[in-house]
Amino acid sequence: MLIEIPDVLQSEEVAHARRLLDAAEWVDGRVTAGHQSARAKDNAQVPQDHPVARELGSLILGSLERNPLFLSAALPQRVYPPLFNRYSGGQSFRNHVDNAVRPVPGTPIRIRTDLSATLFLADPDEYDGGELCVEDTYGVHAVKLPAGHMVLYPASSLHNVQAVTRGARIAAFFWIQSMVRDDGARTLLFDLDTAIQRLGLDLPEHEVGTQLTAVYHNLLRRWAEV
Repeated sequence: MLIEIPDVLQSEEVAHARRLLDAAEWVDGRVTAGHQSARAKDNAQVPQDHPVARELGSLILGSLERNPLFLSAALPQRVYPPLFNRYSGGQSFRNHVDNAVRPVPGTPIRIRTDLSATLFLADPDEYDGGELCVEDTYGVHAVKLPAGHMVLYPASSLHNVQAVTRGARIAAFFWIQSMVRDDGARTLLFDLDTAIQRLGLDLPEHEVGTQLTAVYHNLLRRWAEV
């Protein structure tokens, strides 16, 4: 399941993020790559413990806690602290799959990466190339969203970032451990939740809404790991 989530950050929040990132220290992005990914990865990254990364990470996580589409699609149990990367001057990230488990630095916590997220912080007209290309059973999906918008996709997917040939592609990226680890089950729950919400708008007093809500929670009770 690939889900686009609009307006995770508003325009003034994006502008604030860009001001901080423009003034921040950037290092080789391979510092957070696994052995295989390091050979495919060519970008710059703000150090994970940098004050700017911590401030903007808190801003993003706070916004996601209030975002009903994200909560419905991800059913998050844990969210990895957001990281920030930049691609420019022909940089790219060739095909790879994200690490299955990532330790949170400075803590004993490990996160199973069920979902990957990319939050775009540069508008598409600021750079050429830089599409996030995600492969699934239906082919390759190229994603390049307005600043402040985010894409959510299975971390098990083979994916890449195309070379940036003009300007700079700036984004936040992170991973989510879902209460429901199976992507198929999570997709069914998301579709059911979406249908229940639409039914509530069209027929708010209809008893079938209560029945479907019971089905949703009973399936979640069966599949959730908490």
